[in-house]
Amino acid sequence: MISWRNWLIALAALALPAAVLHSAAPAEDWTGRDPKAEQSLGAQVYQGTCAACHNAGVGRAPQRFILQDMTPEAIHNALTQGAMRPQAAALSSEQKTAVAEYLSGRKLGSSSNATALNMCTGAAARFDLDEPPVFTGWGLDAASTHAIPSAISGLGTGNAPRLKLKWAFAFPGSQRARSQPALAGGAILVGNHNGTVYALDRATGCVRWAFPARAEVRTGIVVSSWLAGSRTARPLVFFGDVAGNAYAVSLLDGKLAWRIKADPHPATVLTGTPTLHNGTLYVPVSSNEEAFATSPAYSCCNFRGSVLALDARTGRQKWRTWLVGQPVRQGASKEGLDKLGPSGVAVWNSPAIDVRRGQLIVATGDNYSLPATGLSDAVVALDLAKGRIRWHYQATAGDAWNVACAFKGLSDSCPDEAAPDFDFGAGTVLAKGLNGREYVLAGQKSGAVYALDPASGALVWRKRIGHGSASGGVHFGMAAEGGRLFVPISDRIATDKDPFPLRPGLYALDVATGETVWEAPDKTNICDGGLKCVAGYGGSVTATGGVVLAGADDGHLRIFQAATGGLLWEDQTAREFTTVNGVPGKGGSISGGVAPLAYKGTVIVPSGYGFASKLPGNVLLVYGVD
Repeated sequence: MISWRNWLIALAALALPAAVLHSAAPAEDWTGRDPKAEQSLGAQVYQGTCAACHNAGVGRAPQRFILQDMTPEAIHNALTQGAMRPQAAALSSEQKTAVAEYLSGRKLGSSSNATALNMCTGAAARFDLDEPPVFTGWGLDAASTHAIPSAISGLGTGNAPRLKLKWAFAFPGSQRARSQPALAGGAILVGNHNGTVYALDRATGCVRWAFPARAEVRTGIVVSSWLAGSRTARPLVFFGDVAGNAYAVSLLDGKLAWRIKADPHPATVLTGTPTLHNGTLYVPVSSNEEAFATSPAYSCCNFRGSVLALDARTGRQKWRTWLVGQPVRQGASKEGLDKLGPSGVAVWNSPAIDVRRGQLIVATGDNYSLPATGLSDAVVALDLAKGRIRWHYQATAGDAWNVACAFKGLSDSCPDEAAPDFDFGAGTVLAKGLNGREYVLAGQKSGAVYALDPASGALVWRKRIGHGSASGGVHFGMAAEGGRLFVPISDRIATDKDPFPLRPGLYALDVATGETVWEAPDKTNICDGGLKCVAGYGGSVTATGGVVLAGADDGHLRIFQAATGGLLWEDQTAREFTTVNGVPGKGGSISGGVAPLAYKGTVIVPSGYGFASKLPGNVLLVYGVD
């Protein structure tokens, strides 16, 4: 198994001098072309023209780590028409194409050519305006419970064991599928690695439209609601990409309504899905600057996590709340560069909305540099109207960490080698216990779960479930239904001497007390020591109709009884599939922000996380009750 440390080595390599990058393999074998020749030309152009700025982030130039997740079309456009046109003026057309393909690992035009496959015709191409969005957003409801009423899901203990695969769609030019879909107008809206957002007919999987974003779309998809049956409705589709762009696209034709850069910092990434509420889009802003710190030529660190509120119709900024102060000089590195801080406190989860109290609730990541601050590794409540911070609860103080801490000698940017890197990656949940009281529930990479008072942020209870680590504990999402909280644990490796055991699996807690209701440790893991196969549940889970749907890091989709934790059904998704669009398809880990969705007796889930040592894949799977 590739460890967390090995993955960090891979990340750090991307920030090293360009010569190191020449060994990077292309993402796919391009039929009819010589990948090695293409890579060689592109690598030469990058080293000779681009590396001096992009390897060191000079002038806030995006580092190689960011460029690899951009589409070849976006890179080529920047070289021919955009911001990099002056720097690329001396390059030939062949050189511009080669460097765009080298950096992205994909052939120019691969995404747009593939979207022409299996286009819808007739009734399948039309959106049903009698069907507004099934869910409000990533959390499925405003409180982000990740619970679906059984009348909507059509799924329960009686029919879940009869699920059979109906169809599979393969994302072309992709190795990752980590965008949670939205359901609206008879369509499945989903993004993916190739930077395309697809609107698929829910019954057949044909393509209604395909929108090309500028980089991988990792966030989930959100659709604005409308009055069922309205023939004048003009709903919008919202999402973000890993280059930090937020988008609004017309649901009916896939045309761009607006696009904004969520933060001008070159390391900006949108990981958490924006939350839509009462005409405002709340955008959580994260970054990859932690990895930049490995470069001795980078002045670490100056990214500031924030929450951005936008007018959903226009993209106009209503407010922004910074979660860390303005970075200032804290000294000099051994290379003579400024050391900057404070920094970090990224938000890589989707905000929950507390409608009753008029607040949104997010959880934050660690600091990237010193000094450590009070809002890192914390749960934070903000006023919906103005963004004012009402309260916060810090779970881990003093957690200042970046990737340089894993590689002694590359740079001296590590703020604290002993820091645990215990971000909150999972979205917060607002749910009631059986006692009728509401709680804010948050799960941390430490393996601990917290229940807070939603009015004050005061701690009510804390429960440790997993060992926790930089890659373990609660990673991306929990679910709450019927007074129970369902907690996925992805413990992968013990990085310290703490005797608490590794406990990958799924667990149920009493919302009101934190007491364990049942345990389902991962004993069905198929991993045999092969690369990228790990145990546990690193993704998000969904509760409905007395069952819990959970995608596993080992490439299985499983359904458990909500009352007992008993396994009702499972299917191996880490395999090859025949697809409705004729593109070769293979599943992998179900992880990250992706949670299985259930609607009218079907289950919909992307498969293939393909990141951080987890199994890659490129399919969207749709199951139905047989």
